[in-house]
Amino acid sequence: MTNPAERLVDLLDLEQIEVNIFRGASPEESLQRVFGGQVAGQALVAAGRTTDGDRPVHSLHAYFLRPGIPGLPIVYQVERVRDGRSFTTRRVTAVQRGKTIFNLTASFHQPEEAGFEHQLPPRLDFPPPEDLPSVADEVREHLGALPEAMERMARRMPFDIRYTDRLRWSAEEVKDADPRSAVWMRAVGPLGDDPLVHTCALTYASDMTLLDAVRIPVEPLWGPRGFDMASLDHAMWFHRPFRTDEWFLYDQESPIATGGRGLARGRIYDREGRLLVSVVQEGLFRRL
Repeated sequence: MTNPAERLVDLLDLEQIEVNIFRGASPEESLQRVFGGQVAGQALVAAGRTTDGDRPVHSLHAYFLRPGIPGLPIVYQVERVRDGRSFTTRRVTAVQRGKTIFNLTASFHQPEEAGFEHQLPPRLDFPPPEDLPSVADEVREHLGALPEAMERMARRMPFDIRYTDRLRWSAEEVKDADPRSAVWMRAVGPLGDDPLVHTCALTYASDMTLLDAVRIPVEPLWGPRGFDMASLDHAMWFHRPFRTDEWFLYDQESPIATGGRGLARGRIYDREGRLLVSVVQEGLFRRL
């Protein structure tokens, strides 16, 4: 039986149907819409497949325009915007049933020597992932057993996710909480050695927990939900090489929520505290 990590690699392995046109599978799942991280990851694969492969992705900027329909394939049309001496730029349009559901612009750059480096240190000294339970285990401990739908989802999850703080289950626990969250993550199995696969897998993972920080002061992350949320836009900057089948820390915060929208910022570190990736996302929140 294919494990979730292998299924993720398969999901990111698009079918090329023309020079600049690719088709990606969209699993049939009991979700309202296609998971945004899947669309972003597949779009980045399509962009990368039209380059010569010697320049890593350094940034992406994306807009979620319409909800994707689970179970229907998604077509990715790539525009080769620029092939310069140092930078390569691609624009990708994701289409389903003749309608654009997603736009992404990605930039590729071979790292250069500038003569200096710096970064702000990580926010806190978090406990190591080995000392923390997985999300599924923490939910099982609280509920006694996972609901059937959640158990199926846990078995399909391509990433092991471990919150650095215990999960909150009641309104009393979230009262006056800071809009911050942090998780350790890694793929549940090896993803191979292609750097583009790891970059696209991290793009997939970056959409899994980031908007948690917006919700934390408002409602428990687990249990009955009072709000529906959807990603509006997403931006990432890739600073250093990494592997997503090794542990990384995703530190998240929400500087503001207003007008039905919440902004979240994320910083992804390796175990040595080196900043690997920066992420910014805005989400739409509507009361159920």
